[in-house]
Amino acid sequence: MAAFWRAWSIWAVTVATSAAALMSDVLYPLPAKLASQAGSGLNGVVGGVFIAAFATVGALLAWKRPANPIGWLLSATGLAYAVGAFNVLLLHFHRTLTLASWVGWTFLLGIGLCVFVVLLFPTGHLPSRRWQPVAWAAGAGLAGWAVGASFAPTIFTDSPSPPNPIGVPRPAGDIFYVLAAGGAVLIAATGLAAIASLAFRYRRAGTAERAQLKWLVYAGALIVTALVAEVLVQKTLGTGTAATNLQNAISTGVIALVPVAIGIAVLRYRLYDIDRIISRTLAYAIVTGLLIGVYAGLVLLATQVLQIRGAVAVAAATLAAAALFNPVRRRVQHRVDRRFNRARYDAETTVAAFAARLKDAVDLDTVRADLASVVQAALEPAHVWVWSGDRQAPDTARTAARIASSTPSSGSLPSMRSPST
Repeated sequence: MAAFWRAWSIWAVTVATSAAALMSDVLYPLPAKLASQAGSGLNGVVGGVFIAAFATVGALLAWKRPANPIGWLLSATGLAYAVGAFNVLLLHFHRTLTLASWVGWTFLLGIGLCVFVVLLFPTGHLPSRRWQPVAWAAGAGLAGWAVGASFAPTIFTDSPSPPNPIGVPRPAGDIFYVLAAGGAVLIAATGLAAIASLAFRYRRAGTAERAQLKWLVYAGALIVTALVAEVLVQKTLGTGTAATNLQNAISTGVIALVPVAIGIAVLRYRLYDIDRIISRTLAYAIVTGLLIGVYAGLVLLATQVLQIRGAVAVAAATLAAAALFNPVRRRVQHRVDRRFNRARYDAETTVAAFAARLKDAVDLDTVRADLASVVQAALEPAHVWVWSGDRQAPDTARTAARIASSTPSSGSLPSMRSPST
């Protein structure tokens, strides 16, 4: 019960802080100069969703799994970003960037806490004792950045750098620049090491833990895709305020999916759906790319070579792409499943072959042995029992076929009864 109150109290403070900043931006718009530096508009809305995602998933994990530090780390990350977003509210009251910029540096604390999340994911423990220096280095980086950014002579996270209201004057204050720079380098280095630790974990993990790691890797792949999308937006819309807000909204919105993936993995809610999600994502991405290429090629062919009017060419290309969608999707999905969702593909193929053989089977012993071998091949349990009874002779002893596998079990198969033929 204590974990419940602690977790959701942190959530309440985080959501209230970010909501106050967002509402102040909506009710009392800033002047254009300050608004451009504060990052308002679409970026602010998506930022609120981002903070809420970290806070909500963190509170849920801290409540359900209080012994696992990942939930508390996610909650602290959301709170750090909420404090960073509080600079918008300060701008409304002070109309100056000095105090607001001093508060805004806390965003890097959230990034540093995410290093610990990745390093401890999914069990809440380091992969091994060899990774303890990385954890200590990450903690030192967080401390160095926090102390250095707080007491440096100027607020160097802003450009131009305004004087720090609580900064230590030079030359003594220059040591805080060194602390902040060293802390940022340590956070970046330990972040890369934490990502590398996932590969180390994956090699030593069992089936369930590998599925948990796949969820986090899938979220990371979406972040990379978002970065590519940002580049495309910049090439298309330029570097104006609208383009910048859209880029920030894309990246921030995708990063908000990371705590969701972590929550699913730690709580093991529909854990093994990740293979299906990966295969579907790849399949639809490939199909979309192929159809866009077909559409563009048909439009160019019709307008440039055949000299057909633009509206007719666009309509014909659209109909052709729509007609190709299902056939292309089925073929691509089949090939992607064979590569990325092999277990499901093999299981479906094995069961289909068994169903085809069952149509011509008349001998119970043959069916029973075939059924046991199919279940063994498709599900790979440690033990398989197939029980059959003779309805014509209820007092006869039941027979059982037992097949033992040397493969470690990922689950046991329940008993199955089948009437004799």
